[in-house]
Amino acid sequence: MGLYRYHQGDRFIKHFYIMADNDKTLLADGFEDAFIGYTDQCGFTMRAIYDRDKCIEILVKRDEMTQEEAEEFFQFNTEGAYMGKGTPGFLNKCSLEEFNELCSQ
Repeated sequence: MGLYRYHQGDRFIKHFYIMADNDKTLLADGFEDAFIGYTDQCGFTMRAIYDRDKCIEILVKRDEMTQEEAEEFFQFNTEGAYMGKGTPGFLNKCSLEEFNELCSQ
């Protein structure tokens, strides 16, 4: 289990990763409402997948962060935290055209 603490004013915000039932896949605790599914590929650890925008929304509402604070916190403490092969993934929704454009840069 990983624990991250983020200091905002007079309070600490805890952010946990917890093990799923298979002892390899990690779940992002506190982002249950943003869970959208999982990936499963032969030879790879199953990974929980979360809606990135919904995770940011949760931080804004639950932890009373501004949009900018939530983005920065999420990028550094959640999206940027590698806890092994079972680290959750965070989906950036886009169209196929937007994806192709990103890939061609």
